[in-house]
This record gives sequence, C-alpha cells and structure tokens, in this order.
Amino acid sequence: MASQPHRVTLADYIRSIPDFPKKGILFRDITPLLANHQAFQQAIEDMAGLVRERRVEVVAAAEARGFLFAAPLALKLGAGLVPIRKRGKLPYQTLSHTYDLEYGTDTLEIHCDAIRSGAHVLVVDDLLATGGTVDACCQLVEKAGGVVVGCLFLVELKSLLGASKLARYSPCSLIQFE
Repeated sequence: MASQPHRVTLADYIRSIPDFPKKGILFRDITPLLANHQAFQQAIEDMAGLVRERRVEVVAAAEARGFLFAAPLALKLGAGLVPIRKRGKLPYQTLSHTYDLEYGTDTLEIHCDAIRSGAHVLVVDDLLATGGTVDACCQLVEKAGGVVVGCLFLVELKSLLGASKLARYSPCSLIQFE
C-alpha cells in the first residue's frame, strides 16, 4: 500500500508583508506557496475537493494571479479554462463589463464565444478581499450566458467581507485570515 504524502499547513506558506503596497496594508504573499511543489500541489488538490460536486464545466479567472490557480484546477476538474482580461488584451470579439473601484472604474473582457449558454462556470482567484473584481467576473460570465456555480479562492481576508458581497455565488476559500 502506498503511503500518503505528508500534508503541510498551507497557511504557513503565505507570507505576511506589513505596509505593502502602502502603509496600513498587510499584504498576503502567495509566492512561497507557489514556490513549494508540495504546498502548491496540495492547495490545488484541496481547492478541487471543495468544489468537486458542483459539476464544473468551465473555470474562469481574472488576470493575473487567478490564472495560476485556475489552470491546474481546470485540468484537475476536467473543465475548460476561460481567461478574463483587462480591456484591450483579448484578440477576438469580446463582451465587457465595467465596474467601480475605490477610486474610478475598470473594465474586464471575455471572448464573446468563450462560454456556451448554460455552462456551469467556477470563478477562481488567489485571494478574496472586498470581492469587487470577482463580482465583476461573475457578472461578465452571466452576460456571456454561463451559470456561475461558485467562486473559489486560495485565501480569504474575512475582515473585508468579500464573501458577503459574493454570497449569491456560494464562495469558498481554503485559507482564512481575519
């Protein structure tokens, strides 16, 4: 009988950097987790386990860190991968969604034929903070005809209440920080 690989505590691979990108912000850096093969593989396995029963057909993610988790998750779940990009980055005809930021607006785009009508779509990102960008991704997926079956994150910053903003999309996360 093959032995199970040793499980690691994934939160130990998230580095906290005070006052980045500005004073008063505690930045949660995922690069140590990405650099460790065992931690990264375990994170993908565990994230897939959280959503395996949702019948995911497509994994969608906004650039750029969301792509790091969405691609291996799509393979693990037997789903397609759809990139959601900032305005002007996709070469074919697009659908767009403009949303409010703290200071101004931003626009995300998806290829107009990226998601078939009624497809079950999981929206993935590395970190859930306020939920604004992922909410915009979900609205764009719906505009494209997809059905959002959930939002999945490696890390959630609970004090920023992003999960409540995304409640209608059944968000879940692997690691939570207050």
